[in-house]
Amino acid sequence: MGIFVPMYERKIPLSLNCGLDLIGEVLYGKWKIRLLWFIHEGDKRPSELQRKIPDASRRVLNIQLKELEEHGLITKKIYPVVPPKVEYSLTEFGETLIPVISVLGQWGDEHQERLRHLILKRY
Repeated sequence: MGIFVPMYERKIPLSLNCGLDLIGEVLYGKWKIRLLWFIHEGDKRPSELQRKIPDASRRVLNIQLKELEEHGLITKKIYPVVPPKVEYSLTEFGETLIPVISVLGQWGDEHQERLRHLILKRY
């Protein structure tokens, strides 16, 4: 019997004291909000998501999809065909995030010049 070694060890203690902590824990990850938005547009296969987010590695997308699934925001359906076909869709719970993501996107659009300037100033 082998020894179980977790893939990831937290450096910062888990804090779940308020709604902002909780949503940060669930949505933390560079691509998660975009993944949720694209899946909201219709069921998506992993290759479709990879095409929509070409800057993300397949490995990172898979990790973040798995985390979204573990948090009950998306479901993964595996079709019994060869080669296997996989599709992701939003759960009812995941759908409740779409209006929030939409408002965040609108805010980003309204302030894009200022935000772009502030972000580029750092580099």
